[in-house]
Amino acid sequence: ETLQRIVSTLANKNDEIHNFIDMLNHTIKNVQANSSNVMTELDEEFDGLYSILDEMKGTMTNTIQQEEARKIQALQNQLSQCSNALESSEELLELAAQSLDIKDPVEFSKVNNIKLIVTMASAFRISLKPKVSDSMTHLMVDFSLERRILQAVKFLPVPKAPEIDLAACLVADNCVTVSWRMPEEDNRIDHFVLEYRKTNFDGLPRVKDEQCWELVDYIKATEYTLSGLKFDTKYMNFRVQACNKAVAGEYSDPVTLETKAFVFNLDNTSSHLNLKVEDTYVEWDPTGGKGQEKVKGKENKGRSGTPSPKRTSVSSRSLMRGSRDRFTGESYTVLGDTAIESGQHYWEVRAQKDCKSYSVGVAYKNLGKFDQLGKTNSSWCIHINNWLQTTFSAKHNNKARTLDIPAPDRIGVYCDFDGGQLTFYNANSKQLLYTFRTKFTQPLLPGFMVWCGGLTVSTGLQVPSAVKTLQKSENGLSGSAGSLNNITQ
Repeated sequence: ETLQRIVSTLANKNDEIHNFIDMLNHTIKNVQANSSNVMTELDEEFDGLYSILDEMKGTMTNTIQQEEARKIQALQNQLSQCSNALESSEELLELAAQSLDIKDPVEFSKVNNIKLIVTMASAFRISLKPKVSDSMTHLMVDFSLERRILQAVKFLPVPKAPEIDLAACLVADNCVTVSWRMPEEDNRIDHFVLEYRKTNFDGLPRVKDEQCWELVDYIKATEYTLSGLKFDTKYMNFRVQACNKAVAGEYSDPVTLETKAFVFNLDNTSSHLNLKVEDTYVEWDPTGGKGQEKVKGKENKGRSGTPSPKRTSVSSRSLMRGSRDRFTGESYTVLGDTAIESGQHYWEVRAQKDCKSYSVGVAYKNLGKFDQLGKTNSSWCIHINNWLQTTFSAKHNNKARTLDIPAPDRIGVYCDFDGGQLTFYNANSKQLLYTFRTKFTQPLLPGFMVWCGGLTVSTGLQVPSAVKTLQKSENGLSGSAGSLNNITQ
């Protein structure tokens, strides 16, 4: 048996060696093929360089030839003028000599204006300085700099790994902006590649059980913003590599940014029977409670008599909660299935346009099945009533404060559990609507009430930067935010 194990191990090892030999032979062929490709590309690059030099040589030669022709033409024109002037002067000299040979004064006086003619000879007006020089040195070139540059031509180096600047990275508004820099200037960088993946681990990424990297290629700047994300994990890993025309460099050291967000679904196991509940959607259904009341203990029936897939009876999940049966009476309420016990969280709610009445807020787990949001000391909400006339108010402990502002179609809810703050915003403009301030003594559940309409809940959202900005200045606000203490106290 021992020998058989050794033989089996050796046989496996031989197979590994055979595979390795095949891989080496394949690698050798790849090296040869890649070397041939690189040499071909090198020839093409040099041919391109030669072509540029030939073109430049032709252009500069043409310039020299044009300058030569211009100068020769100017000198030939000047030569022609001098020849003509010289010929004229020789004729005048002969005429003047003949006049000087006349001995008789009377005959000499008959020569017409000989003095004036000689004085106006064109030879006196000719410049004896060449109009152009014979120098061509102004068209000389100095290739010493270019020669040094060409002598410095080498194979492209592998870019160094970028460095991610954690201080410049930003996580806000469901976006992550990653910023990086090169350890030294490199003007041959063509683009950058960013890779990211979600993780549940803080610090350096773990190899085991990690998601695959997702890639963003051809980034020209030294920062990039991932937008439109929905965060369902606590952290995200990032790494960057620089690329030039030839090769990609090493990846930067990976960094981990916190992208924690509050994610929850609606708890359909304890919602009012007149509500149809999906994961993040709740809708008023006036027929829901009747079937349940007639057949107590059986699964709720839809209009067709078949069990509704969107609504179930009290299940083991609700029994585990133990503290509350389904909401009933006029408490058309559904709570979130995840409690808030610490930290800062944000979610948004959009109502159907024809929704008659709805409330958005939070409540302790002990909210009674007949209790309505805002009418107990264990729940806080804002309430919109579009029945007969529109009212918009903030409610807690059966006290209401009318809000003299239009109700938005999308409401943002910000809960700072540790800071004792529950704030509602216009989710479109980030306008502050109302703030409750109190000390939360128990875990909170998101709460929703709807009558004659439907609500859609958006979770996994980052706290918007505009909300954070409003938080800093909110202590100085009067009006709705300043008067809430009267309610919460």
